[in-house]
Amino acid sequence: MRSVVIAIPLTLAVLAVLAVVAGGCGKNSSQSAGGQPSQAQVMFDTKCAVCHGVNGAGDGPSADAFEPRPHNYTDPAWQASVTDDQIKEIILKGGVNLGKSPAMPSHTLLRNRPEVLDGLVKIIRGFGKRP
Repeated sequence: MRSVVIAIPLTLAVLAVLAVVAGGCGKNSSQSAGGQPSQAQVMFDTKCAVCHGVNGAGDGPSADAFEPRPHNYTDPAWQASVTDDQIKEIILKGGVNLGKSPAMPSHTLLRNRPEVLDGLVKIIRGFGKRP
């Protein structure tokens, strides 16, 4: 039983590290002035990419566990169907509070960090501009 308890957190830690590394290598990586990833990029890489994927295609390592699957941010139809304010709302309130997927968590603390919230919207919109 002890090995199972250790294996789960270790697996999650490895997935988080892989998401950060892979996200930092992507074309959509936004950096701060010092060449370091922005706070929004770090958050996307560590929290969002686990479900939405490092390239925003809704194919992250956890995506198969959810029904409905996470949004594919590269889909032009989806990009056209939502406003920036709607994207912010789902990030802040989460799916369950908006009648959407309960798997999408709320990030209410970002209400006090508008630069990170705006950065996440910019990252999500960037996936829709890829060829």
